[in-house]
Amino acid sequence: MAKENVKVIIWGIGAMGKGMAEMLLNKKGVEIVGAIDIGEKLGKSMFDFLDIEKGNREDIIIKTAEEVITEKAADVVLIATSSFTKDVFPKIKYCLENKINVISTAEEMAYPQAQESKLAEEMDRIGKENGVTVLGTGINPGLIMDLLVITLTGACIDVDSIKAERINNLSPFGPAVMSGQGVGLTVEEFNKKVEEGTLAGHVGFPESITMIAHALGWKLDDEIKLSREPIVSSVYRKSTYAEVDAGDVAGCNMKGYGYVNGEKKIEMLHPQQIEPQLEGGATGDYITIKGTPNINMAITPEVPGGIGTIAMCVNMIPHVINARPGLKTMIDLPVPRAIMGDMRDLIED
Repeated sequence: MAKENVKVIIWGIGAMGKGMAEMLLNKKGVEIVGAIDIGEKLGKSMFDFLDIEKGNREDIIIKTAEEVITEKAADVVLIATSSFTKDVFPKIKYCLENKINVISTAEEMAYPQAQESKLAEEMDRIGKENGVTVLGTGINPGLIMDLLVITLTGACIDVDSIKAERINNLSPFGPAVMSGQGVGLTVEEFNKKVEEGTLAGHVGFPESITMIAHALGWKLDDEIKLSREPIVSSVYRKSTYAEVDAGDVAGCNMKGYGYVNGEKKIEMLHPQQIEPQLEGGATGDYITIKGTPNINMAITPEVPGGIGTIAMCVNMIPHVINARPGLKTMIDLPVPRAIMGDMRDLIED
């Protein structure tokens, strides 16, 4: 007997949710059975927001969560709405209680134990009670500056220190990320927000640093140090979701440091800006591991953030469905890989 298609609901038809929908519509053995959003998107066809013709596919009307999420209405919900665990927790809880697996793009969800340990425990409990799994993933955190680093240490007898650097183009991301990075602000506005603690910058360093430390068995000192500096543009820049005048902020130069017994063990450098090539900026991903042996990895240009996040979330669907119930992270599940065949073939009976 042929297996049923893997059923997916997408919660948030923004830049990432739209990309996930387009990717899923081109894959075999999987179907989108619902789309959730708010405001003016409600009642409209999901296809109105995609770069794919509806053709003879069944239409999918964007509805509220209450209309779409019912018990076992899908195998998995992809939630692409926010960066922070506390913001997505009510949505995740609602899905888990309806016995549906969840994959979240929220950066803090990549390792929620780092900053939201109580919510992490709660999600684990609710998932186990309902026989379903929750995972947070994306390009970063989720792969480039944590899982890939951890994987490379597998070739080391011992590790003294780790440096991960990602120089990337922010342009593919939506308004929430642009706002969090301070894109389009004046330098004065940017610095004021940093002082007030209202500028997120890159979300995910505490999660990536904690994930690496836990994976390697390092006991981190209590404080993970973070710094945010403005990247000031000397030219006019424009992307789909942002516009920057010369002299204003094109992005955020974010740095993070993890210490063990007062010694710096993990260093993260992540300057993010829109359209860096307009000022001759080259993108890339770099990992430097000092140990036995030393390991140096460079990927140039960067693995694109938007496509990478979309792909990671979709490609992890079978692993999440197959996983034991509860809260999982990328170090708990099989390695991500592209799905070029039928997704149903990857689902364990």
